[in-house]
Amino acid sequence: MPIVLIVLAAMFEFGALMFQWNMTVKATQIGARLAAVSTPLVGDVAYDATMSGDFGTIIEGEPVPPGTPSISCGADGPACDPPAAMMRLFTGGDGICGEVSENSVIGMCDVAPFLGIENVKVTYQRSGLGYVGRPFGQISTVTVEVVDQTFDFFLLDSLIPALGNIPIPAHPAAITSEDLNDCKDSC
Repeated sequence: MPIVLIVLAAMFEFGALMFQWNMTVKATQIGARLAAVSTPLVGDVAYDATMSGDFGTIIEGEPVPPGTPSISCGADGPACDPPAAMMRLFTGGDGICGEVSENSVIGMCDVAPFLGIENVKVTYQRSGLGYVGRPFGQISTVTVEVVDQTFDFFLLDSLIPALGNIPIPAHPAAITSEDLNDCKDSC
């Protein structure tokens, strides 16, 4: 009987581990989608300087020059600017984790309520697509990832404290940006 209970407990813990991992991956996908259609979380000035800093004397309408500069904010880097934009990405349109109102946008913590906003990193990287002078700026690849987030075991955390430090593997979600503008009509 003890062996059967240990096997069942291990299966239960492994299932919970996989469920948390899957919720984290889905949350990063939702975060990337929101970031791709929102004003850059790194601030407009920093974003523009990074994405078009080496255009120099290139004529408007010419292809984007080669090179893939990037800029990040959030976990392991500078804070996102403005902080309210990061909060919108994290909590969705209603500003509450775990609850989604009828006409609200789903946020990352609505899908994975165990995530912390301090573990979310957003990176913008020039994609090389588009042309110089494109309205709403350059086309970039937006990557959202969760870093330094650990699994939350049900039983094993209390039995073996060292297991409480097992990190959830990073699965960044990347998507090509759209117009990077929060405005629906005119601003």
